Amino acid sequence: MKSLIKILSIRKLKISFAESCTGGLLASTITSISGASKVFDLSFVTYSNQAKIKILKINKNIIKTYGAVSHECCSAMVKNLSRISKAQINVSITGIAGPNGGTKQKPIGLVYIGIKKGNKIQITKCLFKSKKRSSIQKATVRKALNLILRAVK
Repeated sequence: MKSLIKILSIRKLKISFAESCTGGLLASTITSISGASKVFDLSFVTYSNQAKIKILKINKNIIKTYGAVSHECCSAMVKNLSRISKAQINVSITGIAGPNGGTKQKPIGLVYIGIKKGNKIQITKCLFKSKKRSSIQKATVRKALNLILRAVK
């Protein structure tokens, strides 16, 4: 984690987040490291569909058609976040942390992580096996940090 902040700092890159199922855990994890203020721009916890629509300006038809936990919504979240934040690295997370809310099509542990660096957008679909809410949230943050590290190296 310190290595991520160091790399972002050396490259003079700012990072921003739009989190849903992790409820700010990614932002909290980054800001717990000394030096975060040099690289961390902003974070939104857009937990409800209404917050995604109002704050991130997600077209409500995306949520209606694909659902909040979808490749399409995650992509719209990260694209719109990058317009708001102006950071060079933008990250979006949406998923089902459980223990309730899962379906056959969208089981508990399904998470999408979006990373936008410059004009390149990468959406990663994850399916965490744990049924424990906190385990899914922590695994999501670990995965997001690894993906961010890979994107900036």
